[in-house]
Amino acid sequence: MKVTVTAKALDWFKQEVKIQPEMGIRFFGKIYGNTQVHDGFSVGMSVDRPENPLFKEEIDGILFFAEESDDWFFKGLEMVVDYDEKLNEPKYLFSEVK
Repeated sequence: MKVTVTAKALDWFKQEVKIQPEMGIRFFGKIYGNTQVHDGFSVGMSVDRPENPLFKEEIDGILFFAEESDDWFFKGLEMVVDYDEKLNEPKYLFSEVK
């Protein structure tokens, strides 16, 4: 699992999401929707405290992570978190790890 957060997405998180110490942005798989590699599932996001992280990465003071329980969703994938200017929210782009 590899995650990249673009500069525009990082700016959105800084402006829109309040994060307390020891908390971070958690990504998880959720029912409904689609991604480039999932049919019937999409990405959820919440502010949470990591307990059993599958991955975690701090970027410019913001912790991004997913829990081991979401390995089924992220296994073998790279995810780019970008910013959708029309919707004013993050968008998620997936590809298989090469």
